[in-house]
Amino acid sequence: MVYGLRTSLLIAFSAAVLSTALGVTLGVVAGYLGGWVDAVITWITDLVLAMPFLIIALALMPTLVLRFYGERDAVPEAFGVAMLIAIFAVFGWTSTARLVRGQVIALREREFVEAARASGAGLGHMLFRQLLPNIWAPILVAFSLAVPQFITSEAALAFIGVGLTDETPSFGRMIYRSLDYLQTDPAYVFFPGVTIFALVLAFNLFGDALRDALDPKSSR
Repeated sequence: MVYGLRTSLLIAFSAAVLSTALGVTLGVVAGYLGGWVDAVITWITDLVLAMPFLIIALALMPTLVLRFYGERDAVPEAFGVAMLIAIFAVFGWTSTARLVRGQVIALREREFVEAARASGAGLGHMLFRQLLPNIWAPILVAFSLAVPQFITSEAALAFIGVGLTDETPSFGRMIYRSLDYLQTDPAYVFFPGVTIFALVLAFNLFGDALRDALDPKSSR
């Protein structure tokens, strides 16, 4: 269970960092520049949201394994972990991008932005020195809520045998292997299931508490 916890947290935190960074970058650019840039990024966001994540993951992971290692070669544990992180990052950035885009649209006409633009500030300075520091609170909340989402997604994919090999410690594979012992040893399936539930609940409660603490309009 300790090794499975390590695997789940590694995948979840890495995917959350990458997806948040990608979503923040695209959201800031789309919200500030507007026009055709905003239209293209919004179209890409809608396209990614329309893709069925589970079906694509089921089809993509075996294809990548055959492409790089073939049918007889042993697949390293790091490859499966890296592929899961990459897939989660590719499909997980859309909500953050939409959140950041809306925040930037609300801020780009504010006085401090107009003053920085009038003083000749460049695009990078405007995006990452003027706008981004003023929206870090919702970004932090979105990151904290993305972690439990990736924990459950990793467990679900590992349960059906996608991404991680049998040699890789994982809650999903542990629950899958415990089904044969459900009547004789129910603790085998009980403890990893309860651990996943506790992890997801803890991160969700932390995200809600963080949102209440950082929102100046919330009642404390």
